[in-house]
Amino acid sequence: MKLRFSPASPFARKCAIAGHALGLADRLEMVDGAGDPGDAIRARNPLGKIPLLLTDDGDTVFDSVVICEYLDHVAGGGRIIPSEPKARFRALTLQALADGVMDAAILVMYEGRYREPAQHSPRWVAMQQKKVDTSLDALETMIPDNSVHVGTIATSAMLGYLDFRFKGAWRETRPKLAAWFDGFSPKLPGFAETQPAG
Repeated sequence: MKLRFSPASPFARKCAIAGHALGLADRLEMVDGAGDPGDAIRARNPLGKIPLLLTDDGDTVFDSVVICEYLDHVAGGGRIIPSEPKARFRALTLQALADGVMDAAILVMYEGRYREPAQHSPRWVAMQQKKVDTSLDALETMIPDNSVHVGTIATSAMLGYLDFRFKGAWRETRPKLAAWFDGFSPKLPGFAETQPAG
């Protein structure tokens, strides 16, 4: 299998960590797809987004939610996506919250990176930042458990991204969440190996 990724993408990191957690890292070839001049990503995914998984059968799987489910299936199922309904939907809901924070944080970053200064919208940035802040505040009151599942994997990838791109500013007012993350992430298979650089 080949995972097309960008080194800084928290969504790609989530998938890579999932591969490690499932014991599939040796079967998952990481292929940097950022800035691909041949536009191979768009040829496989009309949205032109990463991560993108090419299966052993040559099929294309996207986005990160579906990739994680596919990897769980390859590993036998019920490994990082629990089978028991209550645990399953708790993990999937936590993943959705973390993914939403990643979406909003990326939009904040893109506002400064891809739009001309005259086009910057403080109102837009504030709206996205509020999504990040209210979600982190909610997580501070409902600390995740220490089970390795898609929810805790996504949350770790998300908090790692906030540390990487926003210098960990979230930590100051969320000490419980920071303590959970600092205790959980070093034990999470693949977390250290997928750390973005630069």
